[in-house]
Amino acid sequence: MTLANAVLAVIWFGVIAYAVFGGADFGAGIWDLLAGNPDKGERPRALLERSIGPVWEANHVWLIFVLVYLWTAFPEAFVSIMTTLYIPMMLAGIGIVLRGSSFAFRKWAAQLRYRRMFGIGFAAASLMTPFFLGTVAGGVASGRVPIGNAAGDAWTSWINPTSMLGGTLAVVVAAYVAAVLTARDAARSDEPDLASYFRTRALVSGVVAGMVAFAGIFVIRSDAPVLFSGLTDTYGGAVVLLSGVAGATSLVAIYLRKRQLSRIAAVVATVAILWGWAIGQYPWLLPDVLTIEQGAATDAVLVALLVAFVGAALLAVPSLIWLYTLTDSGALDTARPIRSDTSDALLQDLVAAGNETNLDD
Repeated sequence: MTLANAVLAVIWFGVIAYAVFGGADFGAGIWDLLAGNPDKGERPRALLERSIGPVWEANHVWLIFVLVYLWTAFPEAFVSIMTTLYIPMMLAGIGIVLRGSSFAFRKWAAQLRYRRMFGIGFAAASLMTPFFLGTVAGGVASGRVPIGNAAGDAWTSWINPTSMLGGTLAVVVAAYVAAVLTARDAARSDEPDLASYFRTRALVSGVVAGMVAFAGIFVIRSDAPVLFSGLTDTYGGAVVLLSGVAGATSLVAIYLRKRQLSRIAAVVATVAILWGWAIGQYPWLLPDVLTIEQGAATDAVLVALLVAFVGAALLAVPSLIWLYTLTDSGALDTARPIRSDTSDALLQDLVAAGNETNLDD
């Protein structure tokens, strides 16, 4: 394996981590959007908030990692992608900021109308962010990003069949993974009605994801021939088959209430989709115009990136694994945000205490 391939594999590790963990967070926001009115959706939203609360912000570490490493290791490809696909990237960035701020402010809003407003912002941003990131992937995979600063068309590069497929698939897969994981969280919390609620949504979204993926084969065949050729060779075909088998296994496991198996299979299906894209596009960074070796930085830079990754992995990855483990085990479920009425009372107590201290002085 060359240095360029090794660094690209490290970057792809970050892409997969963000797709799985960040995708589950975005999917939770999508189900928040579809939960219904405040009375009907109160308990599902509370469970979703409890499930993603400890990890939602940490997951963006993976996106930052991917962007920084792509910029440093493959600068020509990075500039070409970011300047051609700047519209969906900007919209995805706005979605990330809007989603985070709305999620945080909703916890502290004192009035129902403000909680609703921030809730809508959180849910809408959870839908738009994976969609626009998916359109970026589709624009790259379909060969619509030429080499150069803003060399591609700012609109057709992401408004095209493959990009629409990528955006739609990102949304439905995120919703599917989130429903599978949340159904297990509900069962662990001894809330069987919510477990059934999210089980049904996992089945529906899983079927929809499978239908979109199957239809996508025909879209890619006509709109992204380089990717389609790679997906239909021996290795690409095997990964596509693995994704289909894992997806079907997950649906059967959900139906049979085998929650642990359903979670593992859902993650495998998601990872296989991404590896299918990687294998199908290999060895191109930008299909038909820039290969991995042609777009790579110098060996000194690549070695430094690999060394930095090892150091960062030793420091950060164990902490993230510990955080995910605590979240998955339910050890952090008792943590609750201080609601507005409680915070107001606490603030009044602190002010009163401060006044007494001043009087004593």
